[in-house]
Amino acid sequence: MPSLRLLAPLLALLLCAPGARAASPDALLREHLWTEFQKLPPSERPRVGLALSAGSVRGLAHVGVIQVLEDAGFPTDVVAGASMGAIVGSVYASGQPVEQLLRFQKAVAAEAHRLLSKRRLLSLMITDSLIPTKTIEGVISAQIGDIRFDQLQKPFACAAMDLRTGEKIIFRDGPVAPAVRASASLPGLFKPLLYRHRYLSDGGVVDYIPCDLARLLGADWVLASVTNNDYTRATPTSVYHTLAQVIDIRGALLAQQQRKEADFIIDVNFGNVNFMDFRRADEMVETGVLAAKGALEPARESLLLFSVSRLWKRWVPEAGR
Repeated sequence: MPSLRLLAPLLALLLCAPGARAASPDALLREHLWTEFQKLPPSERPRVGLALSAGSVRGLAHVGVIQVLEDAGFPTDVVAGASMGAIVGSVYASGQPVEQLLRFQKAVAAEAHRLLSKRRLLSLMITDSLIPTKTIEGVISAQIGDIRFDQLQKPFACAAMDLRTGEKIIFRDGPVAPAVRASASLPGLFKPLLYRHRYLSDGGVVDYIPCDLARLLGADWVLASVTNNDYTRATPTSVYHTLAQVIDIRGALLAQQQRKEADFIIDVNFGNVNFMDFRRADEMVETGVLAAKGALEPARESLLLFSVSRLWKRWVPEAGR
């Protein structure tokens, strides 16, 4: 990535400002550019997309990432999510404040932990799902109601997989709750959703990091929040843990291919967190906060470098002629 030091002409002007010598030239330029960027009306700056990866309980880290981005005034114009990323993304796109998103995270974690008892895990051997079909849809509907995609505050999209054909099915119109329910239908845990003649299962299987969906919604620059788990440290000891390991490996392999589609990635790294250990939900959110805080300045710089031609035209109108 090129350095902001390449913008020497702008820097020379800024160094003449009162108090400029109190900060490093690079930091001074970065702060000034960011301030100017935030003044741009949405129509004059790049359209920013936020892609939230799959990851089951680890996907709750996206709540922490969003919290940091919102606190920093980092723009997000469109949102795309897969699996747990679709759950978090749909609530965020509905316009819920971060405080409500945090409460929603706790509600999801509490309900999932209640349902995933040891007694229920034993039923994996004899049933097509562990969690009742309407549970996840009900949790989402309780938060955002029977809202449709065109009623969301931010454009939003998610994907699911058709179990009959292996196709990726993209949702960006119609009711939100069943679409998110389909995207988050982890195999073995949730029964696949029969919807519009499709038999739909977890979107993370076909689109772990949905940058393509963010661009489909019109994003020029895409920030991806990606959860990473060290599955090599896990030793499956049951059917349930074997299923978790297979899902983790599949997700990691797909993520390797899709990372290149993002303009910037906030990596949320975990040592080894079982994909259904909702007792650690608060830890997931905090890990997301720490990862986002560490990546915030590089993310700003990446977006500024992408936007510099538009900033230049704003400062020097003749440059756009």
